[in-house]
Amino acid sequence: MAPGLAPSALSSHLLPTLVLLVAGSPGWAWVPNHCRTPSEAMCNFVCDCRSCSDETQCGFHGTSPLPGAPFTCDFEQDSCGWRDISTSGYRWFRDRAGAVLEGPGLRSDHTLGTDLGWYVAVGTHCGKEASTAALRSPVLHEAAPTCELRLWYHTASADVAELQLELTHGTETLILWQSSGPWGPGWQELVVATGRILGDFQVTFSATRNATHRGAVALDDIAFSGCGLPTPQARCLLAHHHCRNKACVEPHQLCDGDDNCGDSSDEDTPTCSHHMSTDFEMGLGLWQHSEGWIRNHSAGGPERPAWPRRDHSRNSAQGYFLVSVAEPGAPAILSSPEFQASGPHNCSLIFYYYLHGSEASCLQLFLQTQSPGAPQAPVLLRRRHGELGAAWVRDRVDIQSNHPFRILLAGQTGPGGVVGLDDLILSDGCKPVLGEPAEPLPLGKRAPAPYPDPSSLQPQGFCEPGHLSCGDLCVPLEQLCDFQQQCEGGEDEQECGTTDFELPMAGGWEDASVGRLQWRRLLAQDSGGPGTDASGAVAGHFLSLQRAWGQLTAEARVLTPPLGPSGPHCELHLAYYFQSHPQGFLALVVVEGGTRELVWQAPSSSRGWKVDTVLLGARRWPFRLEFVGLVALDDPGQQGAGVDNVIMKDCSTTVATKRDTEVSCNFERDTCGWHTGHLTDAHWHRMESGGPGYDHTTGKGYFVLLNPTDPPARGPGAHLLTQPQTPAASQECLSFWYHLHGPQIGTLRLVMRQDGKADTHLWSQSGTHGNCWHEAWATLHHQMDSGAQYQLLFQGLRDGYHGTMALDDVALRPGPCWAPKRCSFEDLACSFSTGGLWMCQTNATGHAAWGPSADHTTETPQGHYMVVNTSPQTLPRGHVASLTSEEYRPLTQPSCLTFWYHLSLRNPGTLQVYVEEAERRQVLSISDHGGLAWRLGSVDVWAQRAWRVVFEAVAAGVESSYMALDDLLLQDGPCPQPATCDFETGLCGWSHLPWPDLGSYSWDWSSGETPSRYPQPPVDHTLGTDAGHFALFETSVLGPGGPAAWLRSQPLPATEASCLRFWYQMGFPEQFYKGELRVLLSSVRGQLAVWGAGGHLRHQWLEGQVEVASPEEFQIVFEATLGGQPALGPIALDDIEYLAGQRCQLSAPSQGDMAVATSVPAAVGGLLLLLVLLGLLGLLERLWLRKKGGCPFRGRTVATAPGFDNILFNADQVTLPASVTNDP
Repeated sequence: MAPGLAPSALSSHLLPTLVLLVAGSPGWAWVPNHCRTPSEAMCNFVCDCRSCSDETQCGFHGTSPLPGAPFTCDFEQDSCGWRDISTSGYRWFRDRAGAVLEGPGLRSDHTLGTDLGWYVAVGTHCGKEASTAALRSPVLHEAAPTCELRLWYHTASADVAELQLELTHGTETLILWQSSGPWGPGWQELVVATGRILGDFQVTFSATRNATHRGAVALDDIAFSGCGLPTPQARCLLAHHHCRNKACVEPHQLCDGDDNCGDSSDEDTPTCSHHMSTDFEMGLGLWQHSEGWIRNHSAGGPERPAWPRRDHSRNSAQGYFLVSVAEPGAPAILSSPEFQASGPHNCSLIFYYYLHGSEASCLQLFLQTQSPGAPQAPVLLRRRHGELGAAWVRDRVDIQSNHPFRILLAGQTGPGGVVGLDDLILSDGCKPVLGEPAEPLPLGKRAPAPYPDPSSLQPQGFCEPGHLSCGDLCVPLEQLCDFQQQCEGGEDEQECGTTDFELPMAGGWEDASVGRLQWRRLLAQDSGGPGTDASGAVAGHFLSLQRAWGQLTAEARVLTPPLGPSGPHCELHLAYYFQSHPQGFLALVVVEGGTRELVWQAPSSSRGWKVDTVLLGARRWPFRLEFVGLVALDDPGQQGAGVDNVIMKDCSTTVATKRDTEVSCNFERDTCGWHTGHLTDAHWHRMESGGPGYDHTTGKGYFVLLNPTDPPARGPGAHLLTQPQTPAASQECLSFWYHLHGPQIGTLRLVMRQDGKADTHLWSQSGTHGNCWHEAWATLHHQMDSGAQYQLLFQGLRDGYHGTMALDDVALRPGPCWAPKRCSFEDLACSFSTGGLWMCQTNATGHAAWGPSADHTTETPQGHYMVVNTSPQTLPRGHVASLTSEEYRPLTQPSCLTFWYHLSLRNPGTLQVYVEEAERRQVLSISDHGGLAWRLGSVDVWAQRAWRVVFEAVAAGVESSYMALDDLLLQDGPCPQPATCDFETGLCGWSHLPWPDLGSYSWDWSSGETPSRYPQPPVDHTLGTDAGHFALFETSVLGPGGPAAWLRSQPLPATEASCLRFWYQMGFPEQFYKGELRVLLSSVRGQLAVWGAGGHLRHQWLEGQVEVASPEEFQIVFEATLGGQPALGPIALDDIEYLAGQRCQLSAPSQGDMAVATSVPAAVGGLLLLLVLLGLLGLLERLWLRKKGGCPFRGRTVATAPGFDNILFNADQVTLPASVTNDP
């Protein structure tokens, strides 16, 4: 998270609760029936109109939020009034992932976490000169002292030189935040407090690029919270103050140095006139005894990232404040004058402090009484430690003393940090002693504190700074709280989260709250909670949620010191109580760098103590644990929350269990030796069969599942990994069953990891593989003499967002695996023997000496394939290069082995395919002319013993020639005819590869009996039962912008006339939802639409046929798209039949046929004849059509070379198709 104010609670999980609790605070009232004129009420963070129309296009959407709710802009509908004011070509624009080529290259937005979400961005800029892109809000009116601006930004250290957030009001421009990086990966949160703004203001976010930075940045989810001033009320609650402008404020807001009323009337009451306020504008005031503090201001201040950008009194860079200039480790002391004994009356001090830039900074407030004879040792009254963000935080201390006293403020600055003070306000109960000595009393050395100082470990004896000395050891910072004891007495692991809160150190937990609530260690009898601690002791202590004096973020936060690394078995045990009605929350968050992961939340509000266990798992150093709580303490009833008996268990990375060696797992009992990685916020979960999810073992058991969007995730993916394993043999076979299903699912990858070596990619698959389980395996190769251990890792990458990944029945055995049924060459050569001539290649650099420019699997230069150079220097004419597979397992039925091949334009020779069982036999020989396209090859195989396949390249001796292979697949059943498929065993060579230009969506494969999260036909057409299979696409995932999904045939030879027959089914809930299915012919000339059907159709199989012709090689494409609003509605295909060289014949509908959609081949002149015939038939034909229950589709495209201008003729309308691209 960016170094703004305190981080947000828990993203969307806890936002509704936070909103309701904030809304309940008095002083904010929603006036739904009163609308003032826009000039008075627009963009002031208050909904004056019932529809909140006065707050639209204000940099946020006024959508009638609950009172007190943030005003937000997620950019899903528009830019909310934000506008680009850049003066160069480096500019802001509203964008969606992948929609603009020169955009920031994001795969997902922050709001939805998918590629359908929108954001604003600046793209790459080609100029060499420095440029700044500025995005400015509309003019906003008045901001309350509690106003916070939150936003999420995405960039990388190499992408932009500087980011800056500014606020302009009047003639002054304040820099709220500025950073030159480094920035973490993914979306980063920025939270800043604006302070009280009088009158009109605007906010500007700018990105600066230079010659070495591309300049790609994105913004999303901008929110203004707590910014509205209180509205006029006829009367106020008891004890509340009625302002001159009729607004109401709470009693504690009087005379606190903030304009809470909006007209400053809460700061000029008669009571306030008796307060003694020091704002440091003209000097130190009463606080003349200073050591290590200096008075300064922001304008012209030192160029330090943590330096305050403005003071609190004036909220201006010109305003003055105090900052500590003491050396790190040495305190700066500010002393009040001596005050008279207050007796029964309170002497109250309100002060504003600033702690930013270092976790080691600390501010402490002491009371030093003057007993008869000598001063007493100072008593600690308040301590704040750590990073609280770039904001001024309010606090208050009430003092009762029977002796004269002084107040001491001690600031200790950590490396790179700043400690500041402003607006010290003493109540009228603080009366200076008359005739106080002109010279201050000696302050002496730093006052002793009841807490040791963890903020900066001082050099002790022979240890370097930052090290802990224990005995003869010097323990460095990164070994503190690493769950492994270095010191004999365990000092290095004492304050690391484990505690029963009986000792004052409280296990190292530090409160970091800046609002109306705080965490405090209290006696059970003083907490106002259940009356005892979790062990039942009245005199026991626990961590309790209490009222506080802060004015900023509402929720209370308490954190551990930096911890880690932790092992996979790390657990946190805790006792807690939580009671809050009607809303509230208690949660545990893991903070790692800029990420915050919600790992536990109290399930419900109830009386009494409860216990729970939270799995934290393996995490890197440093991470921190944070309890976050929000409770309405002012509401009736026993509201409250508390935590006790926190125990960190089995967190050492050396902790091992018997399960750690259990790689083989069916997940029925637990996850065996597999555990979830926590380097990202997406996670694998062990699931029980039910609904759309079912396991492979029994169909009713357990499996592990990854849903890339549930819970809302923003990370790159999820990891499922083992502990380090000792190999049992030089070769081991890992087999597993996987399930990749959904219209836009990402990549599943298997990786082997060894210390000191790069990860070895063993296997991967991308995109949907149908709604069924598939078996896969990979051979692990080990060097037994090295003694090295290895880890196995399944990576589920979030490069797709609609669908699920699942794993089941993992098994590890000694020995090599059979040859795989699928091989894309993306990770390894699939154990093929290359003979030294074939090689696995990618053209990612664009400089490959030979081979196709893109592979077949991904259709990108980054994809891999096998290739052999058949030029005479490498392979002379007649010489052979062999590519031999590992042994395949014996087949129990006839099967089809398919592969894709690519031959160079120059004649490379002959590609021969052999099957080796007991003997070797040739099954295919290919010597076609080369071309630019990959072509499909297939051979029928039925080997009842172990067998191999051998590809032999017989060279023709031609320069610059090659042969390439990709995507081998072994499937049950005989090989189908080209472009023909009943989908019973798969897609038969039809490609469903997602195209980025169309939204990266894929057709799927399923059956009616298979549970699915998407609607699908109950039966197929081939068998007419729920056991039959079909291809389908779920259109509800399509968003605006014209995305579509393509199902493409293999390349087909030119034809004068051939018939394409198929059966299709479409179902949508309402007439205005319009799914569309089109048939395109794709060739080097572009795409030609030859058939189409759309609209609301019944859930029944309909026949379609169309006559196709092409003078060059072409592919048939079925395109599924959506013409209306997204809705659950599948488009399904079955029984595709391509009759090469045969014209279509009109067939009379048979019993049970719902409708027949046929193509009538006709020339343009024949169209007139058709219209005449239709006119003569008239009513007879219309009655016949109605009787059949559907409208037959009769279509023919009229094309004029060289373009593809065409009209699709429907029975009831003429449809002009979308513009046709000329891309191949």
